[in-house]
Amino acid sequence: MSAHKTREQERAAKAWEQVEKIENGTTKTKKKEYGSLARGLPAMIQGNGLGQTLAFLLAKGEGNSQKSHRVLYQHLAEWLSAKISKEPGHDFLKWLVHQNSDTYRRATTEALAYAMWLRRFAEAQGWGEEQPGDDDASTE
Repeated sequence: MSAHKTREQERAAKAWEQVEKIENGTTKTKKKEYGSLARGLPAMIQGNGLGQTLAFLLAKGEGNSQKSHRVLYQHLAEWLSAKISKEPGHDFLKWLVHQNSDTYRRATTEALAYAMWLRRFAEAQGWGEEQPGDDDASTE
């Protein structure tokens, strides 16, 4: 049995790691916000494009690293920086806008595949779904 992971296994492992960090250190309200965003992320990327989606998440994140939009941006940018640009730690969106169309398409394809794992794991946690008895008073 080979110890080498497929790209799909790598995506799943990293997405699970990122979702676990939220599970262990975030309020119920923030989990629901993140879950709602993660559930819509693949459609957002397909409908608006990767660059526009990243810009939207950054703008809504308002520079606050704790906001769900910013957290989701960081999760996506961290993965794409490592797998597409090979330059972890830089501003991925700034890098992306200077790339040719082939690189942009590769990044979009990878972002969609990764977003599906984030979505699956957020759904598995039950985030972003209205549960019976949920209300604002019981979300913290």
